[in-house]
Amino acid sequence: MLAGAAIAGAAVFVFRVSGEMPDFEVYWRAGVRAASAEPLYRAADGHYQFKYLPVFAVLVSPLGAIDIGTARAIWFGASVALLGVLLALSVRLLPARTTVTWTLVALTVVVLGKFYARELLLGQANLIFAAASVGALLALARGRPAAGGALVALSIVLKPYGALLLPWLAVRGPARATAAAGVGLAAAVLAPAVLYGIDGNVALHRDWWRTVTETTAPNLLNPDNVSWLAMYTRWIGEGPAASLLALATASGATGAAWMMWRRRREVPAPDGLEGALLLLLVPFVSPQGWDYVLLVATPAVMFVIDGRRALPRWLRGLAFAALAAIGLTIYDVMGRDAYLAYMAMSGITLCGIVVIAALVALRFRRAA
Repeated sequence: MLAGAAIAGAAVFVFRVSGEMPDFEVYWRAGVRAASAEPLYRAADGHYQFKYLPVFAVLVSPLGAIDIGTARAIWFGASVALLGVLLALSVRLLPARTTVTWTLVALTVVVLGKFYARELLLGQANLIFAAASVGALLALARGRPAAGGALVALSIVLKPYGALLLPWLAVRGPARATAAAGVGLAAAVLAPAVLYGIDGNVALHRDWWRTVTETTAPNLLNPDNVSWLAMYTRWIGEGPAASLLALATASGATGAAWMMWRRRREVPAPDGLEGALLLLLVPFVSPQGWDYVLLVATPAVMFVIDGRRALPRWLRGLAFAALAAIGLTIYDVMGRDAYLAYMAMSGITLCGIVVIAALVALRFRRAA
């Protein structure tokens, strides 16, 4: 079975993916630059500017020593393996699973499969981020706070929006978990100084912040952006009102997470559901929340599917309709006009709000 999967993966790479993976090329180029202590953030790179923390370029710099074709193959193979890891870890995160594993995984792949495929085609790093984040949740749930905190730090290195886990980690405790995350992040900030020197490292972080803040606005009207800010910008136009509404929605989601937290003592294993909710928020809170980032919702989808019997009948139907709308609205099936109209309406974002409500209901029903 594993041999068959490996052969299938190799065939997909050779015949479909090997000439693609444009986002991986951004990482590879940044790794080459980091190895030579060259500037990482260049406006001349256009849409494919490097927007990650400087330490990310340092971490991928060994790939820069390999020709890009071989490096692509390595990255693709690692990403496919990490997809399996993510699915396996998410299953293990469920505290009292009632659904057969293969059914749970199959339904999750139906819902999120198009995002997994898009991730692999782009050569993105969201699978690594998601696997690290879910690994952190599992480590914390199993009483390994130092490992959990270190993995949270790693997730932030891979994708800065992993910082959403930090406040939860701090209030959850113990202090060892927060300390491990702090040490890991401090090491990540300081690491580029080995190649760039202290002044160069400071300049790199300034350039990173400038690049991230200056390249957000042009992406808000992209139909693939599922963030709350993008949703309101499409509906009422760019400006303070859209930003205020996005902030209010994020505040409401934060309040829902807090209500979930307040009732954590009512369930035996609360960490998984709370972490699943925080990961689900990532693409909606981030102004650059591309739709394929929704693959980080893997544990959230599993919680809804597995906990379906605990949901009120009306919410169960609504939640499954939302999951179907997220996963089955495919460009090649719907056609260009219908798909663009659906994305312009921010259909995926609205469905995400329904899934958030279902997760909160599971806690209030003491199901997870």
